[in-house]
Amino acid sequence: MNGEQAASRFTLEPLDAQAASLALFGHWRLTDGIPDPADVEIALAGMGELAQLGLRDAGIVAWDGSLLAFLLPIIAACRKRGVAIEPISLPPGLSRLIALAEAVPEHAETARPEARPGLARRSINRLRAGMEATRSVVAFLGDLLVAFAMAWRRRRQFPGGDFLVEIEQCGAQALPIVGIIAFLVGLIMGFVGAMQLMRFGAGIYLANLVGLAMTREMAPLMTAIVLSGRTGAAFAAELGAMQSNEEVDALTVLGIPAIRHLVLPRVLALALMTPLLCLYADLLGILGGLAVGHGIVGLSGTAFLEQLESSHLFPQFVIGIAKSAIFGVIVAVAGCYQGLHSGRSAAEVGQATTRAVVFAILYVIVADGVLTVVLQGLNL
Repeated sequence: MNGEQAASRFTLEPLDAQAASLALFGHWRLTDGIPDPADVEIALAGMGELAQLGLRDAGIVAWDGSLLAFLLPIIAACRKRGVAIEPISLPPGLSRLIALAEAVPEHAETARPEARPGLARRSINRLRAGMEATRSVVAFLGDLLVAFAMAWRRRRQFPGGDFLVEIEQCGAQALPIVGIIAFLVGLIMGFVGAMQLMRFGAGIYLANLVGLAMTREMAPLMTAIVLSGRTGAAFAAELGAMQSNEEVDALTVLGIPAIRHLVLPRVLALALMTPLLCLYADLLGILGGLAVGHGIVGLSGTAFLEQLESSHLFPQFVIGIAKSAIFGVIVAVAGCYQGLHSGRSAAEVGQATTRAVVFAILYVIVADGVLTVVLQGLNL
């Protein structure tokens, strides 16, 4: 059978009782027009029970996507009839396009829905996933401790330049957002406390309220939450992008431990900078309370500071600073872990960044609750 439309041509010839050959030649471009694939399908149906159809380049001068549009319906019809397709001598680019077109999965609306497992099976799968995630986190923490010990013994191998860069990004560049949040939190706490204390004529104790709340709880907690959304997310995005670009694999092939050169500088930098940012937040939060005390309660700056000094805040201040160091480690570990365990695509990097923020905030609040109970049991 011969087919011709404009400059597009093909020849369909039987080779034996179970095989046929489709030879393609000429120009196959959209502007030249293409034959109707149905003509080939009808001719194939008239050849009886074929087992194989060979596709052959018999002198294709030029081609574009129209040739693929001509062949795909024919290939689909052959697949339905159980006829094997054999690309004998097609152009390499056309063979790859056919393979890609056949590799596209079914659409969601046409795919068969999978049977949903029962409640017991789902519970077992979630338990297994949780145990695997716990094992992975524990292994990550163990590798991090080993890397810290090795860096302590071999200080020359520690990436000091990366450490200084991370200190700048975690510390100095975070000052504006941490300062604004802390000052506003101090203002809000001072305003709410002043409204209640003034009803009992105890406005002077506003200094005690703001000082205690900021130094022990609010400054460490708000600093950690801000860093979770700012620095923890940045860690996850940076390492996730390196993972998707196979830069982490390249370091491993070169014998450079990713934990020591990528994770350890970030964890140490954030663990060092978070207490300093917490101290900065303490000062600005108390300054916000001082502004409310002066503007609403009528306290002078001297009276506010004297009352603050008499409240013996130093132990609470030390507890808050220690908490912030722990929170900094949690935020850094969450961000780096999710980044190194993200997928290879851009969507999976975004999901890893989201998980880093969510888990960092969750674990920081859980850690704060546990520390509060423990310190209360120790009468601290």
